[in-house]
Amino acid sequence: MSNTGENLEGLRKIIDLTRKISIGILLIHFYINCYGAFRVWHLTHPIGDKLLLNLVHTGLFTGIWKTKLSALGLLVVSLIGAKGKKDEHLKWQAPARAAVGGMLLYFLSGYLLNVQASVQVIAAFYIGVTGLGYLMMLSGGTKLSRILQLKFQHDVFNKLNETFPQEERLLENEYSINLPARYNLKGKIRNSWISIVNPFRSLLVLGTPGAGKSYFVIRHVITQHIRKGFSMFVYDFKYDDLSLIAYNTLQKNHSAYKVVPGFYVINFDNLSQTHRCNPLEPQYMEDITDASESSRTIMLGLNRDWIKKQGEFFIESSINFVTAIIWFLKKYKKGKYCTLPHVIELMQAEYNDLFPVLRTEPEIEVLVNPFVSAYLNEAMEQLEGQIASAKISMARLASPQLYYVLNGNDFSLDLNNPKEPKIICMGNNPQKQQVYGAVLSLYISRMIKQVNRKGMLKSSLVFDEFPTIFFNGIDSLIATARSNKVATCLGIQDYSQLKKDYGREQAEVIMNIVGNIISGQVVGDTAKQLSERFGKIMQKRESISINSNDTSVSKSMQLESAIPQSTIAALSSGEFVGMVSDEPGQKITLKTFHCEILNDHTALKAEEDSYKSIPQVRTVTAAQIEENYLRVKREVAAIIKTEIERIHDSPSLAHLLIKKG
Repeated sequence: MSNTGENLEGLRKIIDLTRKISIGILLIHFYINCYGAFRVWHLTHPIGDKLLLNLVHTGLFTGIWKTKLSALGLLVVSLIGAKGKKDEHLKWQAPARAAVGGMLLYFLSGYLLNVQASVQVIAAFYIGVTGLGYLMMLSGGTKLSRILQLKFQHDVFNKLNETFPQEERLLENEYSINLPARYNLKGKIRNSWISIVNPFRSLLVLGTPGAGKSYFVIRHVITQHIRKGFSMFVYDFKYDDLSLIAYNTLQKNHSAYKVVPGFYVINFDNLSQTHRCNPLEPQYMEDITDASESSRTIMLGLNRDWIKKQGEFFIESSINFVTAIIWFLKKYKKGKYCTLPHVIELMQAEYNDLFPVLRTEPEIEVLVNPFVSAYLNEAMEQLEGQIASAKISMARLASPQLYYVLNGNDFSLDLNNPKEPKIICMGNNPQKQQVYGAVLSLYISRMIKQVNRKGMLKSSLVFDEFPTIFFNGIDSLIATARSNKVATCLGIQDYSQLKKDYGREQAEVIMNIVGNIISGQVVGDTAKQLSERFGKIMQKRESISINSNDTSVSKSMQLESAIPQSTIAALSSGEFVGMVSDEPGQKITLKTFHCEILNDHTALKAEEDSYKSIPQVRTVTAAQIEENYLRVKREVAAIIKTEIERIHDSPSLAHLLIKKG
């Protein structure tokens, strides 16, 4: 008895009996249809003839085809029950050819009975050909039962086993981002949709260079949100790739807005094609904490290695020093000179003049006193350590081009103001990203303070190559801006890049709090984290065991990674994995996806060919740029001179003067 309860010996006897009956029917068929030859060969007997005559009356042997089909049917039954030793090397082609060839001989041999020849010759050929066909069918059928059928033996990389159902419904609302796609389900290609129904829970787009982040995802975030009436900020790392898309999409979709947004560009390379904006606009700096935040953003943006060292004495001293400068200029003459160029120039003043001037503002005296003490005690090494790093860092921004852009007021940063909505594009340059990135970080930091407020328009913030800027508080924005209808899209290449530029703790927070993730090809820790995030699915497993007597196949179901790390590392361009979030009104059961996003390349190419260039803002000459640069220097010198004279002329301020020794 086997462990399945079957009587294997009894089953084998039944199979053998069935096959013997089949052979017996065939032999009787030969005897009846070739009786003349058997009589010549003296192989007949009266008793046997009488018995066979009774069998003929049953109707089973009244025709050639009926008898042959009966014998063949019993043979097939015996082959179905046969279980030969499985052979992993045996292929189906040879047994199939033998079985088909045998069947042809078996049935076509009947035409030999009509050939003009002696009965002995006809009988010999008929019995030989029919018997050969029968044996070929028996041999082929037996071998077919020995073929080892492993479902996944040709799926080397387990791709079919890792497929799973995905969301095929198009889920739209007034905020959604919808990307058409197709995916593989057990070998069948099906159409699907990546529907980000709640973009306010933020979107993280990952992928190594060439994975298709911008072409397949980010460009659609821009175009679809503009078509739905969003105000927008675009950080365009490789200006003007994304800015051009935003500008031309806006031109075709004015009707989506109650008030048509203004289109503004910040670009430090082509000053004729840039607007001017002061990120330290005094009316939006409500208290000294705004100055402190701006100072921290610009200093950490210029010194990215400081991000991981926040809290250290010399780093905090440098930040406090810049904070004091900013807040002094904010309070001086109602902020008339509160711009970053004026901050840079004022920092370069002599200590004897600078410290008394700063101390005239009571709110920053507590920030300035440590520097004054060090100066009076002639702790110059400490003082230089506190201030020089700030001065040296900020001096990198002292260029006429930057001064020109930063020292203007063409627009304000409240992009989602219902009365004056805006689409703002800020361009970086990969060759100058460290300097430009720090200034853009300041713009972004100040902009977020104005955007993340109640009662404003829905807005979309798109950051391409996000780690190239420093945004202090991105985690807070993602966590709190949802209720204010602020959608954030972050494009990064890899988790390790984010960790290098923002530090491990903040990188982990960003990775873990985003609600929607779309990832192209990534490797290492990023792929591992994503694979764990996507969870596991039930997958079939087959194993084969071969010994000298038998071959056994075991099948099981196991929970395995839905999208393994190796699969994510081997994605092609345009192929993405990810997970979306839903909302109470639009539930999504199948949140995880592994698909190819479908772009209409011909239509996109035609659209890009029809794009109009971003218009020139104004004609700017080198003389104008140089004059603006020199004017800032003159104004700072005038501030120092005026304030020093006022201190000298006011007995109540005389104590602010610094007298060493």
